Amino acid sequence: MIGTALCSLLVNTLFMKKPIDGQAPVNFDQYFSAPSRWHLAGVLGGAIWVTGATLNFAASRVNFVGPAISYSIGQGATMVSAFWGVFVWREFRSPTQHVRNLLIAMFVCFIAGLVAIAIAPLFP
Repeated sequence: MIGTALCSLLVNTLFMKKPIDGQAPVNFDQYFSAPSRWHLAGVLGGAIWVTGATLNFAASRVNFVGPAISYSIGQGATMVSAFWGVFVWREFRSPTQHVRNLLIAMFVCFIAGLVAIAIAPLFP
């Protein structure tokens, strides 16, 4: 949890200063001027993520699931959230070609990684 929080602070600050979607940079005054319900929604999302991760770790101890498959299933949720963000909520409404290429690469690499982890137990 501490590692995720520290990493989020670093990565969020970087993307606020150098957005990849072509929008203007955001400073901390703008960040903190956002409505409280937006920040609370982020905290709620984090609480949901922590709950899911904890249950995923517990499921990895079940003999017929195992850690690799449990991890893949848990990270599949991240893939679903990325899919929803890009295709349902249209977070990148009109991306540049560079951003579009990065999104395609992200989806391809993420899915390939999940598949590789999931099938790893088949190759002892």
